[in-house]
Amino acid sequence: MKRAAKVGTTAGAFVAAGVVATLLNGRQRHQRRLRRGEDVEFGSVHSDPVQVTATDGVLLNVEIDEAERKTPTVVFVHGWVESIDVWHYQRLALRGKVRMVFVDLRSHGESGRSYLDNSSIPHLADDLRTVIGALVPRGPIVLVGHSMGGMAIMELAAAEPKQFARRVKGVVLISTSSGKLMRSSPALRYLIPFLRVASPVLDWGRTFNSYSIVRRWGLGPNAQERHADMTNEMILKSPTHVLMDFYPNFVSLDLTSGLKTMGSAKTVVMGGTADLITPIKHSRRLADAIPGAKLVALDDVGHMVMFEEHEKVTEVIEDVLEGLA
Repeated sequence: MKRAAKVGTTAGAFVAAGVVATLLNGRQRHQRRLRRGEDVEFGSVHSDPVQVTATDGVLLNVEIDEAERKTPTVVFVHGWVESIDVWHYQRLALRGKVRMVFVDLRSHGESGRSYLDNSSIPHLADDLRTVIGALVPRGPIVLVGHSMGGMAIMELAAAEPKQFARRVKGVVLISTSSGKLMRSSPALRYLIPFLRVASPVLDWGRTFNSYSIVRRWGLGPNAQERHADMTNEMILKSPTHVLMDFYPNFVSLDLTSGLKTMGSAKTVVMGGTADLITPIKHSRRLADAIPGAKLVALDDVGHMVMFEEHEKVTEVIEDVLEGLA
């Protein structure tokens, strides 16, 4: 049987199983939510939204948490099929201590939709530039990016080297890559062929076994159940077109041209040794290529570092801010 036919058959089985399992899985998700026992419910940490219009007209959803005193501004940029909710723990820990700006990438969260022809990494970098110009017109900036959000930061450094060096004083790159990702990412190699054939049915059928898939590919072996469930809950809110429109970015990714510019900022690169999406060697490569960068490697941690090692992520951001002072 040809590969496409095999994948198509798999897609059909995937949906058929979903008929039986979706209701049960919904009940299980509800039970996991009850067991999380968190003081603050995931997805509830927000402030009044601000809309910023991108240069091509896409409306970007942004939220701002002001500080109790004058501070640098920390701009948080999430990753693929995520939203600003991914910064749940860091937002709670730093609220009131530092000015924070949270951006929903185009087509993600509450931002307006983009399409295949305007869902590139350069578009994301331009969105970041636009948000900074509108909402952080002055003062030092710390950029924090996860996965595709980190890629947007690297592209911004390449596209606007003088502005980047002048304004950006700190960078935290989390579970991200500057290139050659398709060669070494087990998760992307597994998912992309399936997406190409099965996308028409994914919106309806992908929820039936999403928790086990997310736990297997997105988190480390020792991740807590609540963190897998939070990741699953967030990803399920992203429509399938987000998967399809953005994945071409990773096929020929090369963001190395901006890495020397990033040496002008205090930069920390974080990665988990059990990350199957952006393996730890990508973090090591970035730390070697960015002048003066520090590497923080986290044992047995997967791609969702902000959940799995949330206290360490907050600590790194605080250390960068203290270094600026």
